[in-house]
Amino acid sequence: MTVNTQYDIANDLVDRVAGLTQGTATHTLRHARDKVAVATQGSYDGLFDPALEGISLVERLLVGLYASRLTPSPALAAHYRAELDKHDVDAAQLKAAESGSPDDVADARLRAILTFTRTLIENPVAGDKEALHKLPAAGLTTPAVVALAQLIAFLSYQTRLVAGLQALKQLAPQEVTA
Repeated sequence: MTVNTQYDIANDLVDRVAGLTQGTATHTLRHARDKVAVATQGSYDGLFDPALEGISLVERLLVGLYASRLTPSPALAAHYRAELDKHDVDAAQLKAAESGSPDDVADARLRAILTFTRTLIENPVAGDKEALHKLPAAGLTTPAVVALAQLIAFLSYQTRLVAGLQALKQLAPQEVTA
């Protein structure tokens, strides 16, 4: 996965979703090792690149919404919901991702994707061989299964990062720009 975009600190998703402002203590702390922020944004850009094959962008955004809802991370869920609003999304699929009911999804492929997402978010130990084999049975290729697992791992990291930054921001209520 290679993304050829330049990092723009003013357009950093985690900073935006966590409500960080340049020059505040929490923002400065996060960017003390800027390569981590750059890598995080680069991972997001790569995983949500429309050219990524195997899993459609809408499916990936539905996974992002669903995982953010399960975690829960309301700020990230709002981001992924807003991204989905830019696309033609089946209303029943959107409702399932928002309400947490993948069993209601008629499409077997998306149902398997969301069920696997729930498994890895809520009980990662259960993401075993049996759980993995349900994905190819639903039509996912091996590269798509790998991409899905990477996406879910990234979303887990992203939600924890945003939660941690929001907690730090709460601890520093006098967050003023230097």
